[in-house]
Amino acid sequence: MLRDLERICADLSLPFRRPEPFPQNSLLAARAALAGADAPWREDFCRAVFWAEFAEGRRIDALETIGAILAELNADTASVLAAAQSDAVKDKLRSETAEAQRLDIFGAPTFVTADGELFWGNDRLEAALAWAKRTP
Repeated sequence: MLRDLERICADLSLPFRRPEPFPQNSLLAARAALAGADAPWREDFCRAVFWAEFAEGRRIDALETIGAILAELNADTASVLAAAQSDAVKDKLRSETAEAQRLDIFGAPTFVTADGELFWGNDRLEAALAWAKRTP
């Protein structure tokens, strides 16, 4: 998998650094993203977490890393981190994880079309879009 990531990043002219350790616990990052579900910085946050881990080799399981990313995006860092530890966000993440399991989603990115077809992997995006656009 790591070699595949190296190739993909090279093809896209993106830096790649093998994270240590790998895999890292992404629970805090997932909770922070969910806590900011409606925030204007959410998409940038998700990209920044991947960049921190895979381009910079930073520990995304560290509160300092997630806090720094939020601060760089001008998010209310203390509020987001507090919300990320709340029972409401924890329960919501458990619920979304259960729904992903129900849909047989097992990796990222995963695309599910309106008719239930599942496409897994970045290299399947064009196929997923083509399938979604076809006339039933």
